[in-house]
Amino acid sequence: MKMKGFYGMNKSDLPSQAGQKRQGAEINCFSCQHFYITHDLSFPYGCRSAGFKSRLLPSIEVCMNSGMDCLMFDMKDKTR
Repeated sequence: MKMKGFYGMNKSDLPSQAGQKRQGAEINCFSCQHFYITHDLSFPYGCRSAGFKSRLLPSIEVCMNSGMDCLMFDMKDKTR
């Protein structure tokens, strides 16, 4: 039996473009200023910019549905 990854998916479950890296780095929602934790057990991750909650990281959800990398990614300020 094949084990699922941390987010409940394997890379093979994603569209072919999702496994490719964009300009040498994958999109990390935890580094995006629009990402938030919803504290909803059914949909623990959210994107304020796109306006949705998801079981998966929003960047994975966007890639699965559009076939493109997330275009709303905005790096958080690290000034804290």
